[in-house]
Amino acid sequence: MELIYRQLQKHELSEIIPLMQKFTNNKHSDALLIERFSEMFEQNYECIGVFSDNVLIGICGLWFSTRHYSGRSVEIDHVYIDDNYRSKGVGKQFFSWIYEYTKGKGCEAAELNTYVQNHPSHKFYYNEGFNILGYHFLKKM
Repeated sequence: MELIYRQLQKHELSEIIPLMQKFTNNKHSDALLIERFSEMFEQNYECIGVFSDNVLIGICGLWFSTRHYSGRSVEIDHVYIDDNYRSKGVGKQFFSWIYEYTKGKGCEAAELNTYVQNHPSHKFYYNEGFNILGYHFLKKM
């Protein structure tokens, strides 16, 4: 299976939102996701898509910043691969592409968050060489 990776643009939100709805289990309305993604595209954010036969089968967000503990880094966010393409090496290939792409942008480190109950992702990220450094806390204002 040949995979193509490319940065998605704000005008492609109609392709991004259906995958994000699957990622969030339809937790938010399309309108809210469009509003939030539109704002995200104005920040240090890129949305990357993975395509098979010109069909968008996966996405992830990349947030770029410099951190005191890791230097120039990328935070890999909302990684989603369509159910039909899981356990076929797509995630591993996607992450290999992400590492090369972000190294080319000067990143020295990659970090991410994953939900506590998402055990399959934990195994995947351990196998990718990620280590747990702490807890992610959230407080709604």
